[in-house]
Amino acid sequence: MADTAIKPTRQENYPEWYQEVIKAADLAENSPVRGCMVIKPWGYAVWEAMQRDLDDRFKATGHVNAYFPLLIPLSFLEQEAEHVEGFAKECAVVTHHRLKANSEGKLVPDPASALEEPLVIRPTSETIIGHMYAKWVQSYRDLPILMNQWANVMRWEMRTRLFLRTAEFLWQEGHTVHATAQEAVDETLKMLDVYADFAETVMAMPVIKGMKTPDERFPGAVDTYTIEALMQDRKALQAGTSHFLGQNFAKASGIKFLNPKGEQEIAWTTSWGVSTRLIGGLIMTHSDDDGLVLPPRLAPEHVRILPIYKNDQERAAILEACDRLAKDLRATTYAGAPIRVKIDDRDLRGGEKSWQAIKQGVPLRVEMGPRDLAQGSVFVGRRDQGHKDKKSFAAATFAQEAVGVLTEIQSQLLKKATAHRDQNTVEIESLKDFESFFADEHGGGFARVAWSKGAIGHETLARLKVTPRCIPLGSTVEPGAKCIFTGAPAEATVLFAKSY
Repeated sequence: MADTAIKPTRQENYPEWYQEVIKAADLAENSPVRGCMVIKPWGYAVWEAMQRDLDDRFKATGHVNAYFPLLIPLSFLEQEAEHVEGFAKECAVVTHHRLKANSEGKLVPDPASALEEPLVIRPTSETIIGHMYAKWVQSYRDLPILMNQWANVMRWEMRTRLFLRTAEFLWQEGHTVHATAQEAVDETLKMLDVYADFAETVMAMPVIKGMKTPDERFPGAVDTYTIEALMQDRKALQAGTSHFLGQNFAKASGIKFLNPKGEQEIAWTTSWGVSTRLIGGLIMTHSDDDGLVLPPRLAPEHVRILPIYKNDQERAAILEACDRLAKDLRATTYAGAPIRVKIDDRDLRGGEKSWQAIKQGVPLRVEMGPRDLAQGSVFVGRRDQGHKDKKSFAAATFAQEAVGVLTEIQSQLLKKATAHRDQNTVEIESLKDFESFFADEHGGGFARVAWSKGAIGHETLARLKVTPRCIPLGSTVEPGAKCIFTGAPAEATVLFAKSY
């Protein structure tokens, strides 16, 4: 069996492999606060790359950024019944505004500082933003409002896993207000398309766009749309959601406007968001048993140059050549920005530096030693290939050739992930086949199934730990098709999977 940098391997223990990839790539670690994480510089750089691209996309579609409070009055959450029921068990609550030392010298909440109304640390911001929108919207001329905020939120998760599910996480949440239902629906689907295009073109992570079944909707939404991705262990990841909220939150918050006839109407709203969970999806879509694999468009470094020398004389000449190469690379554009390059001149053995670059997912490793310098060449390893697979390039032309190599890596990662998704997506026509498909505790894949609403809560789903992921957009139901769970006439084709 080939030796690998990550132990255990994906086949041996996928959940543990995932944690070890994060550790080896130095992405994040658990914090002293249970369920929370420290995102380390390399992991945060990946998040920043996601932010930059998504933020540009939001602004290109007419949205602007704002910021709203972390603390939400408890009464705000109570305004929308489904919403408070959906989030009540996950809320962290602030009840005092001051500490004092007790008789033992320990800090405790000062009873005299109890808040008149408890404050909830935002699990999501519909209610506080709705309150502000109600003040800002008076007339149809004030619409639409198209705002986004980059923020942290807290949901008191009991079972946590770095990036995938933590008590506190980073995200963006868009919140918009419209004069008509159709405008709000169009906005909801537009942002779903933005997420899907980002996932596929930037993350190289293929997704399926769809509508959530009623039991999986965002609390208080009329309709929830999602992008669903399939990880290497054949479990699904909800990678982003966009919600048509109808008039539910507008009524609760009092968002009203005068139409052109001078008549008062209730507004229509949407919300949509993606989070640092995307980094978890990135890891599980592309990484291998040697560590993290990053699509070039999200890599903090596109190229890491590894100088190789034995003495000070060689060192001076090699570093000078490395500097020239780095300058050429930085003057070259990939995906609309200069190639990101770093020279790793730390006092470490070459093999150690090379393996660190591999485990961190750097797309291209460039080795330059005395022989390469003499021949005017560089030795290049690609992260999407085996660590022993390397190719020689002319140093003088490598900067231009690197663009093509990076483009190819990005394309190949998407192609590989798409093939994995498609190979593990099946049409299932009987409950027996459904149970057989998901009998494997390690996943199964995507199952497309004829479904009716009466199947919600079916005991087979709970027993197999399978959930409806979405009703794929554009999917149809065969005439006469029956729900495999109830035998009733099918209302939709639904995608099922085990999930994170």
